[in-house]
Amino acid sequence: MEDLIKKLGDFFTKLSAGEIAIGVVLSTIAQAYGGWTEGMTALVICMIIDYITGLVVAGLFHASKKTESGRLESRAGWKGLVRKVTTMLIVLVAAYVDKTFGTSFIRDAVVIGFMANEVISIVENAGLMGMPIPKAVVNMIDLLKIKAEESAGQVAPVRPEDIEPEEDPGTNNTIE
Repeated sequence: MEDLIKKLGDFFTKLSAGEIAIGVVLSTIAQAYGGWTEGMTALVICMIIDYITGLVVAGLFHASKKTESGRLESRAGWKGLVRKVTTMLIVLVAAYVDKTFGTSFIRDAVVIGFMANEVISIVENAGLMGMPIPKAVVNMIDLLKIKAEESAGQVAPVRPEDIEPEEDPGTNNTIE
């Protein structure tokens, strides 16, 4: 036991202040998300691969759909990064919704949804690079896009003029 304690002590004394700070920050982030899962790791990996393949499509193939010229543009790159950060913020909100309701599936469902979106984007990027994409994968992506458009069309945005004003409490609106 004393040998184990000595080894642990030696290990921790070799860590720099920066390494300890990074560990504390990453632990705090993981705790905020309700713990870090394999699904979240997979989402981050997919986000990184999607970003890199997007850079390759624009930088080497000049075939990006994000710019008029199809080439790299810093604004398009920054927009992509902002979207990735926003995705992780939405996952964070989902984690807190889970905490609020005492559930554990909302965050995971959000992660799976965003991961599916990233995988679709990676496959699209591969297609823009000229890689042959199996017909079954193309059909799956088309079906997912159609379903997403259908579900998006079912929820209309709420405009301020569509909201009826509440009645004044002083008016005669009591139940008799």
